[in-house]
Amino acid sequence: MKIVVLDGYTLNPGDLSWDGLRMLGDLTVYDRTPREQIIERSGEADIILTNKTVLDAAVLKSLSHLKYIGVLATGYNAVDTETARQMGIIVTNIPTYGTYSVAQLTFALILELCHHVQRQSDLVVNGKWSRSMDFTFSDYPLIELASKTLGIIGFGNIGKKVSEIASAFGMKILAYDKAFQVQPDPDNVNVVSLPVLLSDSDIVTLHCPLTEETAGLINIDSLKMMKQTAFLINTSRGQIIIEKDLAEALDEGIIAGAGLDVLSVEPPPFDNPLLKAKNCLITPHIAWATHESRSRLMNIAVDNIKAFLAGSPVNIVN
Repeated sequence: MKIVVLDGYTLNPGDLSWDGLRMLGDLTVYDRTPREQIIERSGEADIILTNKTVLDAAVLKSLSHLKYIGVLATGYNAVDTETARQMGIIVTNIPTYGTYSVAQLTFALILELCHHVQRQSDLVVNGKWSRSMDFTFSDYPLIELASKTLGIIGFGNIGKKVSEIASAFGMKILAYDKAFQVQPDPDNVNVVSLPVLLSDSDIVTLHCPLTEETAGLINIDSLKMMKQTAFLINTSRGQIIIEKDLAEALDEGIIAGAGLDVLSVEPPPFDNPLLKAKNCLITPHIAWATHESRSRLMNIAVDNIKAFLAGSPVNIVN
């Protein structure tokens, strides 16, 4: 069984082991694979593992040996799952590995917007506190989360974990999810329509998958529904936001700030308008990337292939 990992570096930059996969077949790992080399590197592969390397219809139809694609992430939009299904190729993902880490970064972004910890520290290091006439000072507004309303768009595993943390801060919680049929937790989370969530939330955080329905969900019209004091957080997929609209909303004071871990193109071009937008924090797609989270991902990827080889595949997305 020939196994090829097309873009293994982000999962394992050297601090994890590939041995679990190596025990399952003839393993070849590439740190990165340009599009023009995918077929050359994968032509004889029975199993391909990919994170962000795109496997579209044209590529898949050139891979006659391929039986299984393991996406090394929860989102699987890098693979043409319908073409894979038609070809009899099973596609799986890793659905739950990053729940704690993504929820943690969600609140790291929220807390930075509320307390400006790095900026405050920079002021101290630059001597402003030493020159102060008082024992305390702040050049930035400080915001308490208790009694504020958090709106969660997408109430899967990560959205639920975020709601648990929000509850610990004493926040009110609204949720919107197309899959909801009933109230998930009437004592803690209120399920509302998207317009109500946007208009009533002090902070809106995105935890929905990228689909045809969610692409561009956050645009100038939806941003204008939000409070002028509101923050927007995105640790899901960059394409859910129309970036020029968000930049406009930040620069014109339509909303107060944003914390983003994902962008529509990664790495971003230098002319991405959000790079210069007011009060916009951007981290380089790191929510998933703690050592603990990546270790879980690796272990689940191995278990997925074991299940496939045993004839009982799990976490199938097509």
